[in-house]
Amino acid sequence: MLSQPHDGRSLRIDTRQEQGAVILTVAGPLDLDTVAPLDTTLQRLAQDGAGPVVIDLSDVSFADSTTVNVLIQAHEALGPALRLAAPSAVLERLFTLTGLDTVLPLYGSVRAALGA
Repeated sequence: MLSQPHDGRSLRIDTRQEQGAVILTVAGPLDLDTVAPLDTTLQRLAQDGAGPVVIDLSDVSFADSTTVNVLIQAHEALGPALRLAAPSAVLERLFTLTGLDTVLPLYGSVRAALGA
């Protein structure tokens, strides 16, 4: 579990194993000041050759272009092993506006991502 406070806000990343996958549950804002722990975790998983990596995005309260960049890099590094689950309304809007909803592997729930 990682937690990084910033100006009264914090990002929390909980990690667990389930059905042969690594599940990252992300809660809080993802922006230039808070996204580094997620980036580091995803880079490490890619280097380790992790199997499926499911990111539960249901509790993300804010996201910016830095988040988009981290997710695109993770998609390039992990390929089909990366699965983004249950994006919050904020992320759904961001993905739709940027067209990433047609590029990134998005699933409606963690269960659906695990079953993919």
